[in-house]
Amino acid sequence: MRLLKTALVAGALAVLSVTTIASAYAQDTKIGFIVKQPEEPWFQDEWKFADQAAKEKGFTLVKIGAEDGEKLMSAIDNLGAQGAQGFVVCTPDVKLGPGIVAKAAANNLKLMTVDDRLVGADGKPLEDVPHMGISATKIGEAVGQAIIDEIKARGWKMDEVGAIRVSYDQLPTAVDRVEGAISVLKAAGFKAGNIFDAPQAKTDTEAALNAATVVLNAHADIKKWVAFGLNDEAVLGAVRASESVGIPADGMIGVGIGGAESAINEFKKPAATGFVGTVIISPKRHGYETALNMYDWIANNKEPAKLTLTAGALAKRDDYQKVRKDLGIE
Repeated sequence: MRLLKTALVAGALAVLSVTTIASAYAQDTKIGFIVKQPEEPWFQDEWKFADQAAKEKGFTLVKIGAEDGEKLMSAIDNLGAQGAQGFVVCTPDVKLGPGIVAKAAANNLKLMTVDDRLVGADGKPLEDVPHMGISATKIGEAVGQAIIDEIKARGWKMDEVGAIRVSYDQLPTAVDRVEGAISVLKAAGFKAGNIFDAPQAKTDTEAALNAATVVLNAHADIKKWVAFGLNDEAVLGAVRASESVGIPADGMIGVGIGGAESAINEFKKPAATGFVGTVIISPKRHGYETALNMYDWIANNKEPAKLTLTAGALAKRDDYQKVRKDLGIE
């Protein structure tokens, strides 16, 4: 009996020791999460869900905003100086890829990207860097189909409708999204000559409003419009522009991408606006799962998949709460 008790105590101590070591290791683990536009709701949500992973696993999460290449490189050096072991990044410029990889290696940091995939000098993706992103073309196609369905529901004649392509062509993801939408529009009989480019200086609502206003003023004879772009902010900017030139809500069909707080707030307004829907892409996976993957890579030497693509779901004013719940956001 004494031997049995001794064995049980020894076993319990061994389990306690392993648990204590694992807990201590987690406390020593420090992971950076760098985003290009920390003020945007999407990135705020990514950070929120990354914080969840940090609390669950007990590691330290260092959140850094880096709006340009210089700030990004400084942030990586800062993480290295803090003793971090790795970081997740959404870069302000995908063409910085080789420099980011080199800087991470110089600081002995593991590297994973989220949202925007790094490219090399030849413009091709750096496939050795683990990445979680969105099937941009498919997301864009979903936007295009939502627009076509709404055009039909309103009984509009396709050749009387103008389309605002709110563009940010220096970002490949942005190009893929809008071109995906355009491919569906054209396949449904939308006139290519009625699709107008509205290049935005930044990926926020104000820049999109300014860009879309130029298009609307240049084509004041068109009274029915649709709008699409990189994200919700791009489309909200186009909707605000349409309102500013006197186009009523029933003369605009805007479908965004992201399902950000700005889109949800639009749905909550007492009266419907020209922003009719958003293809929600869950920031939960992009924040929580990438942070968790980085932790597993550091703690358990389990490298993340080289490429993970997430999907989206269309949400409208009358069903956005259910869609968010189905995606695990609420």
